[in-house]
Amino acid sequence: MLKKILVTAAVAAMLSATGALAETIKIGVTPGEHAQIMEKVKEIAKPKGLDIEIFEFSDYVVPNQALNDGELDANSFQHKPYLDNQIKTQGYHIVPVGYTGVWPIGLYSKKFSKIAELPQGAVIGVPNDPSNEGRALRVLEDQGVIKLKPGTGILATIADIAENPKKVKIKELDAGIVGRSVEDLDAAVVNTDWALKSGLTPANRIAQEKIADNPYRNFIAVKAGQEKEPWVKTLVSSYQNDKVKAEFDKVYKGTGISAY
Repeated sequence: MLKKILVTAAVAAMLSATGALAETIKIGVTPGEHAQIMEKVKEIAKPKGLDIEIFEFSDYVVPNQALNDGELDANSFQHKPYLDNQIKTQGYHIVPVGYTGVWPIGLYSKKFSKIAELPQGAVIGVPNDPSNEGRALRVLEDQGVIKLKPGTGILATIADIAENPKKVKIKELDAGIVGRSVEDLDAAVVNTDWALKSGLTPANRIAQEKIADNPYRNFIAVKAGQEKEPWVKTLVSSYQNDKVKAEFDKVYKGTGISAY
């Protein structure tokens, strides 16, 4: 009887304000701003019975591998074109469950203040992962720097460049490195989160992708088959609220836009 009472008391202690059993999940994010936002989400989820352990990853590769292998319960760092390519190439069983934000990718330079100033043969850095490289090339195409082959999809590569009037040289670099390489390049297309980490500012941005109908909204992802779990609903609702939006606006200062 004593053992039963102790067990009952332990279970009761785990009950949250909503009456649900407390649950702990592991979520992977990129460091810095993403982690800071997730700390706010963690704070909001706690009274709902969800404890969040945050794990930071310095690249875009390991978080999906860890999620697919069951080492994480969720991650929050990617957009659909990137996940689609990961599923295609790695065979992952991962699904999005709730949008977070969108970070318009930009063309940055510390040598030139406008596109028209880029010289013949300018060296331009782009992220080398398939989805972000295609995204970067679209920015260059929209600005008239290059022209891609007709019908080229979102996973365009430098092999899809049909016209290059300025004969610019495209240098493919890891997404986490390209922003830190701007000093050694004429310009570089950099993801906004990496631009912030690299010390780049809007003053260094000479072009930006379109925001309307942007397919690159980021989201929280979980392993397929987990999307209907109660904790998933709690995690998403803990992110998609006004308190997190306020933190989002504070952290990103307009460079990122909440997308829910």
